[in-house]
Amino acid sequence: MSRRHEQIADDLRRAISEGRHPVGSSLPSEAELAAAHGASRGTVRQAIAALQAEGLIGSRQGARRVVLSATPSQSFTELRSFAQWARAGGRTAGGQVVTSSWDTAHGDEAALLQIEPGARVLRVLRVRTLDGTPVLLERTAYAEWIAPAVRELPDDCESVTQALYDSRGLVFANGEHHIDAVAAGTADAEHLRLRRGAPLLRVRRTTTTAEGRPVETSDDRYSPGSVVFTVRNSTQTNPLTRTSPE
Repeated sequence: MSRRHEQIADDLRRAISEGRHPVGSSLPSEAELAAAHGASRGTVRQAIAALQAEGLIGSRQGARRVVLSATPSQSFTELRSFAQWARAGGRTAGGQVVTSSWDTAHGDEAALLQIEPGARVLRVLRVRTLDGTPVLLERTAYAEWIAPAVRELPDDCESVTQALYDSRGLVFANGEHHIDAVAAGTADAEHLRLRRGAPLLRVRRTTTTAEGRPVETSDDRYSPGSVVFTVRNSTQTNPLTRTSPE
């Protein structure tokens, strides 16, 4: 099960996106939210901090927190799975493994996974859907230490992140993301039902445990119009950095 503050944050995101807490309105107080969710004020405060870091809500000292935006976006200040992001926006996430096989790590993958070149990895090609429509093609290489647990999962597992937490207690704690645009290749076009050469948003990501042990590295390709990565800067937080293309 997800950590309690994450569940509360998801509930609040959904309430905001559905208009139950309209833009410009004030959220209930911490005490009211704690009573409504049967949680401690500290847990509620963690949930609120996540929404504030995303720019969905703001606050003034001594005043209730105000809803600033109803746009569901992928935050770079916390690590959320595709399924968690979909649920927060009131969408239904799905997934289907296309291929899964053992392979040897390429040089760049080996460096990211902190293993020797040629070491074994589990290579998985997975199509992800939103409300039944394919929107994301994941090409993931899993480190050998976690690969057996991944292979035990059903091919249509909705959330690998959640399933590995439930079965192994594994927490994807840290992530690095590199975002650019690419043209759809033959496999991309086939699985995402697009024409070859269509523009795709690519996110190359590597995730690790809280101790820094690499779990996976992936090349994720989103179909046009399926997701928006929103950057909200403030004087309190600006977690992104800008780098030159490779």
